[in-house]
Amino acid sequence: MAQKYELKVISDKQKIELEDLLVVLKSIRGRHTELVTVYIPSGFNKDQIVRQLEYEKSTAANIKSKQTRSAVETCLESLTRELKNIKQTPPNGLACFSGNISTKEGVQDIKTWLYEPPKPLNIRLYRCDQVFITEYLDELLSTAEVYGLLVMDRREATIGLLDGKKIDVIRKLESHVPGKIKAGGQSAARYERITEDLAKEFFKKVAEAMKDIFFTMPKLKGIIVGGPIPTKEEFLEYGELVTTLKNKVIAIKDIGYTDEHGLKLLVEASEEDIAQQEIIKEKQIVFKFFETLGKHKDRATYGEEKIKIAMERGAVDQLLISKKVSKEKIAELEALAVNIGAEIIIISTETPEGDQFYNLTKGLGAILRFAFE
Repeated sequence: MAQKYELKVISDKQKIELEDLLVVLKSIRGRHTELVTVYIPSGFNKDQIVRQLEYEKSTAANIKSKQTRSAVETCLESLTRELKNIKQTPPNGLACFSGNISTKEGVQDIKTWLYEPPKPLNIRLYRCDQVFITEYLDELLSTAEVYGLLVMDRREATIGLLDGKKIDVIRKLESHVPGKIKAGGQSAARYERITEDLAKEFFKKVAEAMKDIFFTMPKLKGIIVGGPIPTKEEFLEYGELVTTLKNKVIAIKDIGYTDEHGLKLLVEASEEDIAQQEIIKEKQIVFKFFETLGKHKDRATYGEEKIKIAMERGAVDQLLISKKVSKEKIAELEALAVNIGAEIIIISTETPEGDQFYNLTKGLGAILRFAFE
């Protein structure tokens, strides 16, 4: 039996925490190249990084500017001290930042952050710059949801996963469908029947693999299928793909390759389909909220005071929060939601529906598990 693919996903709480950190880090600007960024990848020995930082401190003595030299040396000392205080690199690696956050010329106020990301870091980096290097953390915010990928013909299939910008090959399958031969009469008809039966068996094998990989995968947002005409359409018709996964197919593309390169082409051909999914999801949840509010007023509510009462009684099923709401308020309501197992959904203001939600509710709405007085 094939090994299960484990997907690490970012919770709404982790996403908000990371967004808050990035806002702070991106707001800081050094006067010179005095802000230090260090990324320690998952599984890497942090003691090697400590030794590197100690070496970098010795070379920092060559920096001509006294102010910059002092800032860099102090940052390196702070990072080294913090890293020595932890036993080993956390499971997902570590993102480290240290810099002078003072806005006054000639005044030093060194601040250091050690952050374990919610997903494994695969990058090792040391850099001194006027800004902190945050692009690798930015990427994590775009991978809260993933897409299943399938490229196939009658001879082979490759199943993959689009996780942010990364494409992972999860499983490859080969069929026993023979190639075309020249034959006539009854032999040709019999051969064609055998070929069709083998093709359908292969389709079922692919469908079973997709069920094994994707059926219980959290945050699976959709599935994209690619391949030559008419194989992919035949697969969806005869492969007996379970209805739950079939309903997640958001795009079907004509692709001539069925290997890893085919997965890359499939993603490139589906960029517009993927972009639309976030908008569709937001429209659906906002529509559900307004519909519930209109047809079943006792099963939806909005406004901070009413929502807090609903939280206290454990009545909130889905908590909708606009991105315009302050980070402090989001954190406060999130803590209440976690205590009662409510789902938290962040609503953007980049769609008419998102704007409408904010204008009516001031950014806070809830769909309830049950009515209460």
